[in-house]
Amino acid sequence: MATIRRHIGYLKTTYSLPRPRLLYGNRTGLRLAVPSSSHQLVASGVFCVRQTFPSQSLTQTLRLRLQAHSHTKADTQGKRAEMKYVLVTGGVVSGLGKGVTASSVGVVLKACGLRVTSIKIDPYLNTDAGTMSPFEHGEVFVLDDGGEVDLDLGNYERFLDLTLTRDNNITTGKIYQSVLEKERRGDYLGKTVQVVPHITDAIKNWIEAVAVIPVDGKEGPADVCVIELGGTVGDIESMPFIEALRQLSFSVGQDNFCLIHVSLIPVLGVVGEQKTKPTQHSVRELRALGLTPHLLACRSAQPLLGSTKEKLSQFCHVPAEPKCSSLNSKAAKLRFHFSLAIPPALEDWTRMAETFDNLTKSVRIALVGKYVGLSDSYLSVVKALLHACIACSLKPSIDWIAASDLEEDSAKLTPEAHTAAWETLRNAACVLVPGGFGDRGVRGMILAAKYARENNVPYLGICLGMQISVIEFARSVLNLESANSTEFDGQTPNPVVIFMPEGSRTHMGSTMRLGSRRTLFQMPDCITSKLYHNSEYVDERHRHRYEVNPEVIGNLEEAGLKFVGKDDSGKRMEILELPDHPFYVGVQFHPEFKSRPGRPSALFLGLILAATGQLEAYLARYQNGS
Repeated sequence: MATIRRHIGYLKTTYSLPRPRLLYGNRTGLRLAVPSSSHQLVASGVFCVRQTFPSQSLTQTLRLRLQAHSHTKADTQGKRAEMKYVLVTGGVVSGLGKGVTASSVGVVLKACGLRVTSIKIDPYLNTDAGTMSPFEHGEVFVLDDGGEVDLDLGNYERFLDLTLTRDNNITTGKIYQSVLEKERRGDYLGKTVQVVPHITDAIKNWIEAVAVIPVDGKEGPADVCVIELGGTVGDIESMPFIEALRQLSFSVGQDNFCLIHVSLIPVLGVVGEQKTKPTQHSVRELRALGLTPHLLACRSAQPLLGSTKEKLSQFCHVPAEPKCSSLNSKAAKLRFHFSLAIPPALEDWTRMAETFDNLTKSVRIALVGKYVGLSDSYLSVVKALLHACIACSLKPSIDWIAASDLEEDSAKLTPEAHTAAWETLRNAACVLVPGGFGDRGVRGMILAAKYARENNVPYLGICLGMQISVIEFARSVLNLESANSTEFDGQTPNPVVIFMPEGSRTHMGSTMRLGSRRTLFQMPDCITSKLYHNSEYVDERHRHRYEVNPEVIGNLEEAGLKFVGKDDSGKRMEILELPDHPFYVGVQFHPEFKSRPGRPSALFLGLILAATGQLEAYLARYQNGS
C-alpha cells in the first residue's frame, strides 16, 4: 500500500490532476494492489503512450488492468466477468487509421488469450452504408446476415477472424429510428423524448447488448469489446455518442474502460518541426466532453522526437514513454491496462510480416473498375489480392485502370489516357473486373473482358464483372450486338442480364439480394470446384439486384460458356467458366469479403496461380478429391 500511495502522490504533485482524475488514480492504485502489478496506465498506439511505474514494455502494460480480471473471476466464484471496453477515437482530421488501430488492439488482446468483439459507430444519419457512393465513403462491406456496413468492419473481420452482424455497426439513423419507433408505440409513457437521456440511453443499451453477442464461433460473450467512434472529436453529429460513451465509462467503471485517442502530429516542410498543437487541442476538446485518453496513438511522417513526447505529456496529461516503439512494448501496455498475465502470441503475425518484407518477385494485376480514383472503394479486393499473392510468395503490383479510359470515346477526348490504359492492360499478367453500379465505364469493362478472353489472359469477374463477361460473350460469340443488361438499357431487344423479380424499383436501401447464400456446383471437375477443394457447394456473400437472364442460358452454354455454379433453386446463375481458357471465371458473389490473412479466397488464389503459370500443378493435387 505504501508503494500505491507514493504513486498516487506522484500523480497529484506532478500532474495536478482534477478531482475525477484523483479518484481514478486511487482506484487504479487499489486495483493494482496485486503481486507484480504496481503499474500506471501506459499509452502507445503507434508513437506515444503512457508511462509505467516502473517503466516497462506495451506487452506488460495492457496486463495490469486486465490481472484484476482474473482476481475478479476467482472472487465471483464462476460468475461471468464484467465486459471490458476499449474505445478508439480520432482527432484533428479523419482518415488517420482509427480502424487499423482498433483492429490492431484487438489482435494484441486476442493474442493474449482474450475473446474480442468489435463495434463501429458511424455518426451519419444514414441507416447503413448501403446507399452511399464509394467515392463518398469507400467500399460497402457486406456481412453474412446481409448487413451493408462501413469498410472498417471488414478490417475487424480480417484482423480478428470474426463473423460480425449488422448490429455491430451503429449509426445515428439506426439509433433515432429505434427511439422514434418506441415513441410511436408509447414506450416512453408520455415523457418528452430528448437526446439526453433517451438517445444516449439507446446508444448505451445498444452497445451493451451487442457486446455480449458471440461473433467468434464460440459460446458465451467475449471478454473485450473494441469500439471505434467514427469521425473526429468535436463533430456536431458525434456529440450524443461522446456523451453516451462518457456515461458508459462511468457506469462500467474505470477498471473496465480504456480510451485510445488517434491524432495527427504534422511536420512542417519548411522547418521540419513536429507540431503538437493540433493534438493538444483535440485532447482538450475530448477532456472537456468528459473523456480523458489513456493512450495516444500519434500519426506522423517521422518517428516522434523525445521533446515532442514530453510536450504531449505535459499538455495532454498522458505520460511519455520514451522507449515505446516495438509491437511488443505496445502489447505490454494493453496487457497492463487490463491486468493480463499471458504475453501475446504474435509469432504468426510476425512471420507473415517478415515473409512479406522479404518477397522480391511481384505479379502485375490489371484492376479495371469504375471507382479507381479512390482505392478504398475496392479495399476488400485489394486485401484479397494481397492474401493470395503472399500465399504464392509474390508481392501484388496492382495497375489501376479507369474503365472509361479504355473506351473509344476516350481515344478522341483524352488520347494519352486511352493509350496508357491499353498499354497497362496489355502488360498485365491477369485482369480483374470488380463490382459496381451504373453504366459509366461499362463499355471499357466489356473491352477488357474481350481482350482477356481472346488473348488467354487470366480473368476474374466479380458481380458486375461476371455480368460484363456474359454481355461481351453474347455480343462477340452469339453475334447479338444489342445484347445488354436492363440496368444499362431498359429497352434492349436482347436482355442477357435482367432485374431480379424480388427486387424493389422504388426503394434502394436493403432491397438487393444480400448476405451469405449457398452456391451448388453443377460440374465437379470445373476449375472453381477444384479451387474450393472439390466441395459440393460454397457459401459466399452477395450484393446485387441484377442477374443473368435464365432464358438465355441454353444459348450461351451451347456456344461454350458454362455455368458451373447455381443457387439452390437451380435458376439463378452464380459461377461461369470458359473451359478452353486457362482461367476465365465470373462469379455473382463477392469472394473478397471472406478472404483472410493466411487463408486467402480460393478464386483470388486461382487468379494469381493462373497468372504465374502455377494453376495446373495446384489443381492436380485436388483432381481426385485429395
